[in-house]
Amino acid sequence: MSELAPVSRNVEVNPGRSPVALDAAGLRRPSERRLLLRRFLRHRLAALGLIVLVVLSGGAIFATKLTPYDPYKINMRDRLLAPSVQHLMGTDDLGRDQLARILLGGQVSLSVGFLSVLVALFVGVTVGSLAGFYGGKIDNILMRLTDLMFTFPPIILAMISVSVLGQSLVSIAFTIGIVSWMGLGRLVRASFLSLKEQEYVLAARAVGASNGRIIVSHILPNAVGTIIVAATMGIARAILLESALSYLGLGIVAPIPSWGSMLYTAQGQLSTATWLSLTPGLMIFVAILSINFLGDGLRDALDPRMQ
Repeated sequence: MSELAPVSRNVEVNPGRSPVALDAAGLRRPSERRLLLRRFLRHRLAALGLIVLVVLSGGAIFATKLTPYDPYKINMRDRLLAPSVQHLMGTDDLGRDQLARILLGGQVSLSVGFLSVLVALFVGVTVGSLAGFYGGKIDNILMRLTDLMFTFPPIILAMISVSVLGQSLVSIAFTIGIVSWMGLGRLVRASFLSLKEQEYVLAARAVGASNGRIIVSHILPNAVGTIIVAATMGIARAILLESALSYLGLGIVAPIPSWGSMLYTAQGQLSTATWLSLTPGLMIFVAILSINFLGDGLRDALDPRMQ
């Protein structure tokens, strides 16, 4: 009988199943997803930020079901009521329940944040990947365009764009995305400059893979961690920019509420009804802080060297 070949200690042999990686002691190695989750949960502030963000998103999604009051109904008899059991956040100058409008305003502010980041991702990843991969004249042209966009303050560009495109949710999200892709584009370019010289990219070139396939299938997946972290931070900046536009009267058209527009309308009652400005301002602060904590946790989980 021929001798059996020794079985490596780094693979668990189990007929009918794929091999399972083992460590030096013969124990199962945790999967990559579990390692990422473990690193993320180790960042307690990031886990707290995720919980708060889920709560805010849930409140925005189910806004009309979490309170018995109509956020649009005017009731002048109940105007400027202080927070109480009936109205937990009080009422505004038209007698509308502040909590109902805060929850509904979260739909606008969070939706603008997420949609604008999708626009920024599309433009930034496209510009950054082309510039970093091809280099030369393409890189020079795209980076000079990026530098040109950087010279204009985002709020000024957003104000001009909103005045042209209108004040709908989609146009505002598109506007914010268009004026905020530059940092992401530079980040993606830097990642591509380093990744395109890796051995697996050279091997793909050697077997005849097209440039498009190399970008999409080989380089981009290895840069996704950096992109996710940057996109998370971009959501916070987009919410802040939308709030600034709404505060300047260039946000969503009334009576649809957003946290920024609620701050704008509350400035006339700062001395008599403080809660009208305190509650939307607090929501903006909590949302941005939670997203920043989440971004820090994702950065540490996706790149352990940052810990």
